[in-house]
Amino acid sequence: MIRRRDVLAGFALATVAALWLADLQATRPDPWMTLAAIGHGLLHPDFSDPAGMLGAAALTVAFAFCGVALGAVTGLLMAPFYGATPVRLACICLRAVHELFWALLLFSVTGLSPLTGVLAIGLPYAGIFAKVFSEYLDDALAAARLPRAVPRLTQLLWVRLPQALPQMRTYTLYRLECGLRSSAVLGFIGLPTLGFQLETAFKQAQYGQAVAVLALFLALILPLRIWMIWRLAPVFLLASVAALMTIVVPPMGDGAVLRFLADIVPAPLRSGADWGGWLDKVFVAQALPGSVATLILSQIALAGAAVLAALAFPAIVPGVVGRAGALVGHAVLVVLRSIPDYMLAFVLLQILGPSMLPAALALGLHNGAIIAHLLGREARGLPQRPDAPRGLTLWAWDLLPRLTASFWALCLYRWEIILRDSAIMGLLGIGTLGFYIQSNVQTLRMDRVVALLVVSVLLTLAVDTLSRRLRRAMQDGPVLRIEASRTLAS
Repeated sequence: MIRRRDVLAGFALATVAALWLADLQATRPDPWMTLAAIGHGLLHPDFSDPAGMLGAAALTVAFAFCGVALGAVTGLLMAPFYGATPVRLACICLRAVHELFWALLLFSVTGLSPLTGVLAIGLPYAGIFAKVFSEYLDDALAAARLPRAVPRLTQLLWVRLPQALPQMRTYTLYRLECGLRSSAVLGFIGLPTLGFQLETAFKQAQYGQAVAVLALFLALILPLRIWMIWRLAPVFLLASVAALMTIVVPPMGDGAVLRFLADIVPAPLRSGADWGGWLDKVFVAQALPGSVATLILSQIALAGAAVLAALAFPAIVPGVVGRAGALVGHAVLVVLRSIPDYMLAFVLLQILGPSMLPAALALGLHNGAIIAHLLGREARGLPQRPDAPRGLTLWAWDLLPRLTASFWALCLYRWEIILRDSAIMGLLGIGTLGFYIQSNVQTLRMDRVVALLVVSVLLTLAVDTLSRRLRRAMQDGPVLRIEASRTLAS
């Protein structure tokens, strides 16, 4: 049996080892000059191209709506059958591949088209929706008392689905927020969303314009729960489809699908190349160092997120920081968790230079803010005695001990997500799996791309399995429903 003390000791040792092995140097010779230029842009945002920015914002929303809609519908269709092993394995594989990796893989088939972006969001989200919706449907069935003779289809349509619908709507809204972040990030690989505008502005040192793009993105995502009216969802979806249809798509030529299917066949089978050389190049020269770098980065980011969450969650608890302080803390955490970690890493990369440091900081800040926000919400709901202390005493001697189980459960749950996001940081030049996947995409070695994606999926599954075991070992409080909602229920 795994003991909590062993888990904490292993976590500390893994973090120390990762810090020792990682490249965390700030390599840019003039970071303060770049930071000063960005600060000037922050004080003087440039909205001189409103048409271009608003067009990119509209396409960001359009990709998100269409991708989330595809994922939700597909996931709902798979949810009743999630207990079947083939369906469950398919969903696991779908959600284990990051949206950016799906886009890189799909470029060979669909090119730089709207379909690439929609599928890149919709495919992994389908696996996520299927898992979460199946849990909601199972809970609805457990709560209902029905005769055994009631047919399963009748149970699904008239009992389970109506009861689970409110939770499904809430979770879909949360996924739409995630979809907006994913849609923006897809701009970094060429799709015409706000991420493309941000990358272009930074590369041209137009920091005022970059600040304006980032402000526009926050203006979209922060009030999402206000402007997203469910009665208007069909209108939004139709408008999104119409907006995506305006994108000019470069021709791919005939036979793209057949070429892709031929290219993903391992080279030794396709052309008679040497198996030993192919395996050495893919798994020894690329998969091994990429996996090690991904694990190192994810461990440092997880440790940073844990420290930030433990220190920051009282920032939204009035009993610790007061009402005014809680409002400020809430605003800071919401902004940090709303900015995609990839986008934040890109910005930090311009300041600090290429190394693991920008990615580790971005992943730690983003995920730490998410965990802190959830812990703070739970802390505000905890019953307190009339003579309960306030300030740091309340945090250190009351809230932190009572929330230990929730804290570790959330950190370990985010571990799998941090690992997936660590892999894609390779697209920024860091030596994780994403670096090798992108280099093989650029040289059209799609068989190697697929092999590295399989390694990424297996690595994610291994971490997810270990995370579940460790969560059970660390659990000594109420059971959390982490995946299914943003309220820490039951």
